[in-house]
Parts: sequence; structure tokens; C-alpha cells
Amino acid sequence: MDGREEWMVHGQYLEDDGRARPAEQDGPSRRGDALATGGTPPSSRRRHDPGRRERLIDVALGVIAEYGVAGTTHRRVAAAADVPLGSMTYHFAGMDDLLHAAFTRLAGRTADVFDTVLSRADTVEEAGDAVVGLITGTTLNASETMLASLELYALAARRPEFRTITDAWMARSREALHAHFDPQTALMLDALIEGTTLHRALSLDPMSVSTVRTAVERIIRP
Repeated sequence: MDGREEWMVHGQYLEDDGRARPAEQDGPSRRGDALATGGTPPSSRRRHDPGRRERLIDVALGVIAEYGVAGTTHRRVAAAADVPLGSMTYHFAGMDDLLHAAFTRLAGRTADVFDTVLSRADTVEEAGDAVVGLITGTTLNASETMLASLELYALAARRPEFRTITDAWMARSREALHAHFDPQTALMLDALIEGTTLHRALSLDPMSVSTVRTAVERIIRP
């Protein structure tokens, strides 16, 4: 064997350099050599890593945050995840498929934070405090989350097909807010959370917590 890993995809072997070699040209020798020497055939190695696709999605988010959508490639994600390049084409139909999966995970995780934080509130006052915490806390403002979010906003602005992700994200956020506020108030708070979080992240003189609290109170107690 030449030491390179390869994966069988749609009747072809994809080697770790991304080149495809028709399966019929390989014959039984490569797989037979692995078995004869006590090694594990490539297909068996893949089956023993059932969480690889999920891990690749997580790694892709980090790559997107670091290099942007424009700088994200299958090769870069594979290198960051320490997997053969062929794994990317096995698990994802193309770059759009990878981006959709990564940004859907980002949106889902952020919405989960909304659900968790707001579910702890028992009164409108506590829900208002929770909103202030979402805007000024560390979860939404974490560097990787913020950078990946900005990349999603830019991509969705250019390509409407990605707005299904942002639309579903906003719907889940409003649903969490609806547990404490009427629909119109929830809509205004959702916009305030998103806009003010971005404003504070990009400003050289971020809005103070007290000013954020005043803004929230003016919406929930007009």
C-alpha cells in the first residue's frame, strides 16, 4: 500500500488528495492487501467513526469564523478535523450542503440558548432581565459565534436560499419570547436583541448595560 487513505464514494475511490480513481481499476488487491496484512479496509474505518459528519459540521463553523465563507474549503475543513479529504465529499454533496449544515447548527444552538435562558424566568420582570443578559452576556458575544453569525448574515443577504436558516432562527427566538410577551412585543425584543448585540460587538464604545436595560424596559413597559 502507498500509505494514503481512500474512501469509496459513488463507485469511485477518493484518495486523501481528493483525486477520484474508478473502483473497477482498483480490483480486489487494495482491499485484499489490507485484509491479508491484518489491516482495516477503508470502508470499515469509516463505519467505526459514526459521528464524523457531526464533528465536521462543528469544525466547519470554526473554519468559517476564522477564514470567512469565502475562505472555507473542503480541504481546509478536512485538515482542521484531521480527516481524509474524501470524507468531505462522502458526507456533503458540495460546499453549499456543508455551509447549510454548519449555519443551521449555529442557528439551532443560539435558539437553544434563548430557550434555556428565558425558560428560567417566572415573571415579566425576570424575562426582561433575561433579555438584557442575552444582549450583554458572553454566549451570543463569543468570538466564534459572533463571527460565524456575521458570515451567515452576509451570505443570506447575497443568497436568498440561505434565508430559510435566518427565518427559522428568528421564529424560534420569537417563540421563546412569546412565553412572556405578546407577539408584537416579542417581535420588537427579538429585533432589539439581534441589532443591539451587533451594535455592541462592532462599536469602539459599546452601549452600557444600563442603557441596554433602559431600552428593554421601554419596550416591555411603554
